[in-house]
Amino acid sequence: MVAPAEAHEVFALLWLIVALPLLGAAVLLLLGNRRTQAYGHWIGLATITGSFVLSLVMFVTLLGRDAGERQLAQHLWTWIDAGHLDVGLDLLYDPLSALFLLLITGVGALIHLYSVGYMAHDPRRPRFFAYLNLFVAAMLMLVLAENYVGLFLGWEGVGLASYLLIGFWQHKPTAAAAAKKAFVINRVGDMGLGLAIFLMFVTFGTTSYSGVSALSGGATDTTLNWIGVLLLLGACGKSAQVPLQAWLLDAMEGPTPVSALIHAATMVTAGVYLITRSNFIFELAPTAQTVVVIVATVTLLWGAIIGCAKDDIKKGLAGSTMSQIGYMMLGAGLGVAGYAFAIFHLLTHGFFKANMFLGAGSVMHAMDDDVDMRHYGALQKALPITFATFALGFLAIIGIPPFAGFWSKDKIIEVALTQNPVVGVCALLGAGVTGFYMTRMMLMTFFTKKRWQKGVHPHESPLVMTIPLMVLAALSALGGLMLAGNWIVDWLSPVVGHAAHEEPPLPVIVLTLITIAVVAAGVALAWVLVGRRDVPKVAPAKVSLATRAARADLYGDAINDTLVVNPGKAVVGSFTSGDRTLVDGLFTGAATVLAGSGELFRRLQNGYVRSYALGILGGAVVLVLTLVAVNL
Repeated sequence: MVAPAEAHEVFALLWLIVALPLLGAAVLLLLGNRRTQAYGHWIGLATITGSFVLSLVMFVTLLGRDAGERQLAQHLWTWIDAGHLDVGLDLLYDPLSALFLLLITGVGALIHLYSVGYMAHDPRRPRFFAYLNLFVAAMLMLVLAENYVGLFLGWEGVGLASYLLIGFWQHKPTAAAAAKKAFVINRVGDMGLGLAIFLMFVTFGTTSYSGVSALSGGATDTTLNWIGVLLLLGACGKSAQVPLQAWLLDAMEGPTPVSALIHAATMVTAGVYLITRSNFIFELAPTAQTVVVIVATVTLLWGAIIGCAKDDIKKGLAGSTMSQIGYMMLGAGLGVAGYAFAIFHLLTHGFFKANMFLGAGSVMHAMDDDVDMRHYGALQKALPITFATFALGFLAIIGIPPFAGFWSKDKIIEVALTQNPVVGVCALLGAGVTGFYMTRMMLMTFFTKKRWQKGVHPHESPLVMTIPLMVLAALSALGGLMLAGNWIVDWLSPVVGHAAHEEPPLPVIVLTLITIAVVAAGVALAWVLVGRRDVPKVAPAKVSLATRAARADLYGDAINDTLVVNPGKAVVGSFTSGDRTLVDGLFTGAATVLAGSGELFRRLQNGYVRSYALGILGGAVVLVLTLVAVNL
């Protein structure tokens, strides 16, 4: 049962969670960079911190309510009222959105704090914080909306803010190009989401979650499957899933805090949220649900393979993000048995991936902004805090117990093996590859021999940057314990339902030992290939076909160019040629005829009296001859 948020004083302030960072963005942008140079970053930090405090208080309050009373709605105003379309700017606070609010505002506040130090010398720092605030506000709107149109508002806001943040250093051509690439590819996914919303309104006459959920049982399988596939297309764009994944690695051109914000706690998780929130569609659309599983399985392996060959530390983590989001999408695609674990992994991933992205930024800060891991090595002593916190994130992502990733990712693998052994084996293989590329990153960065460039003197980051690292490292270590067991399943059951328990093909302890063994094999392989050998400062030119493919992001850009970009250019070129030949030819040809005839008649008007007299005489002769001919 959905109750009005105004029934409780705390929940009546739900709108303020979105309004605070939105206000911060407005103030910083309207006052301008020069006026807020000295204090703009503190405004940005204060607004997101305020939203986190409100989110935490509301979460604790929600914990004290019965499961049936944990859904509250707040109507702000009527947004669209046209014919049969009635859309309110309404907010929904329930167990699912409550968890997202804590992740977005909590991790977001830590990233804001880190950015105070990381962007200290950037002359446009207040504008950067304005964009961060705008990004967070849009993401909060996305997860708090009570209907798909409100979700789409936040969805597009996130797309705009990501464009501004990825291209923040637009003086770099690569950053400007990366921002445009992310924006365009995401528009493809947005078209899918927009079409899904249109189809919902035509089919059900409403776009609210509760309305669509109540009426979805009366729709045809074909309609529901189309809605599900279109929703998945939207999710692929935001969450960088195959085939709309090519923007993610290029997005590393933005400042490192942007990478942590986009690739850990906010934008890339939007697709997982969309699929999970739309569970009432996918549960009735088995074909669409199967497509989700296929896309997720391909992506988790795709991203992991890319991560194995990257020397850029941020791009290695970006490939990892693609893979880990694939695990979350897989959990969501597995249905009722997997929704809760998809969100569980989303939360733990937000902890350890934000930790490692910010840790990568700390390494870059120490190495004069060099991102090439071939120029690192032996940094564990020079950067003790960064090393210790990054190591905890490493242990969490590869799934070593009792760290966070062990509790969440292993559950997805377990459910996958139970429902589809082939998919489960692929997920298990992905865990082994994760162990390889993350160990490779640890060895190349913090161990092996020193390969620093001349003039580089590594130094630990200031406290304003290391404090967020320590908090996120603690969450990477303990976050899984806080949510382990059936708590998160019971917590989310009012939103996603509760599945009957299915026995896995092997005892859980056996599956756990197999998973750890596969991960250990990946770790050992990395030690043999990287740890025991000298790492060259320059990547060798002659490498295997597999390595070349991984370095080229498995030819994602080439595939897009072949299937979409080049045919698109050909179609546009044909229209352009037709426009020049037919449309332009018609108008320019008419103008040419008129200009020619004007030139001809101009010559007759030469200004000489004798010419005019001759013309009059000639006309008179013609007239006389005509009259004579008629009379005869």
